[in-house]
Amino acid sequence: MTTPYDDNNVFAKILRGDLPAYKLYEDADTFAFMDIMPRGDGHCLVIPKAPSRNILDVSPESLAAVGRTTQKLARAVMKAFAADGVTVQQFNESAGGQVVFHLHVHIIPRFDGVALKPHTGTMEKSEVLSANADRIRAALAE
Repeated sequence: MTTPYDDNNVFAKILRGDLPAYKLYEDADTFAFMDIMPRGDGHCLVIPKAPSRNILDVSPESLAAVGRTTQKLARAVMKAFAADGVTVQQFNESAGGQVVFHLHVHIIPRFDGVALKPHTGTMEKSEVLSANADRIRAALAE
């Protein structure tokens, strides 16, 4: 049995405006922003606006919206960073690696021969996140 959705999780707080975020894209159903503990330059996240813990309880409509926005952001980060590829990750439940229990998709530009940084919990400098966000927003606008 899974735990009920907690509307005080960090991503719910970002959606409400209770916590800041480096916003990249927003539509009626989704919100995309920079990961503040990136595993690579340009690492960003896509979340649904509708409350859902993960892929196991999200509505099909909300999941489809997340998929559309994920594709849009994947194309933008590839362009913004002249990446060789992109890693898209999504984790479900603690045993599956999920840490924040609001559905979210990681999008990470990748480069030949460059490994992902380990997830250390270290926050990136705000000027780096801001500059990377500007690059992605510019690619989205093209």
